[in-house]
Amino acid sequence: MKAFERILAATDFSTVSKPALDEAERVAKEFGARLVILHAYQVPAVASLAQASPGVYEDFLRAVQTDGEKRLDVLVAHARARGIDARGLLRDGFADEQILDAAAKEQADLIVMGTHGRRGASRLLLGSVASRVVGRAPCPVMTLRAAPAAA
Repeated sequence: MKAFERILAATDFSTVSKPALDEAERVAKEFGARLVILHAYQVPAVASLAQASPGVYEDFLRAVQTDGEKRLDVLVAHARARGIDARGLLRDGFADEQILDAAAKEQADLIVMGTHGRRGASRLLLGSVASRVVGRAPCPVMTLRAAPAAA
């Protein structure tokens, strides 16, 4: 099996992403691979916010970016503490498009991401970032489904 050199781990900072990030770290450590942890966000252009007093939308956008950077820094620090060559990447746009673009630009050998495991109507209505990435990825994609919540 070819050793992985560059791994892209996508996160939305949710509990769904945690098992995938843990696995990405494990694989990166095993193969001595570089780990890029990606968070893609999309801020809706809410008309009322954009038309509010000058700078409100820009301040909101900056706050979203700052929060994303801080949260990525924590994940990168965790990976580095485990001896992994890691860095964060914050991108603005649709998650699937940003994951695919980053995978190509980073020349990723593997994409690792979590999935909600939706089925039926909820998947039909909400779509699946993971399925869109799997269908168009330039490299293998490992998806990990979050454990179901305890009843």
